[in-house]
Amino acid sequence: MNKGSMLIMDDVKATVLSILQDLTGEDVSSNMDANLFDEGILDSMGSVQLLLELQNQLGIEVPVSEFERSEWETPAKIVAKVASLQ
Repeated sequence: MNKGSMLIMDDVKATVLSILQDLTGEDVSSNMDANLFDEGILDSMGSVQLLLELQNQLGIEVPVSEFERSEWETPAKIVAKVASLQ
């Protein structure tokens, strides 16, 4: 079993929040429903960096061509999407 498949939801959440904080300098853990794009926390370049970090740290792959902004706009949605890809 690979590392990605052994992670539980709390680990996924902690990893996603850590990556978001590293990339944006923002602690978004207090508002999991904040729209990261509307609030200017995440942009298209940040999205690509997020996908690369998720691939590096969790071993999941999301081709940029399959990236749907609406599925990745809040920390809660990102955690759910990442968990579904494991």
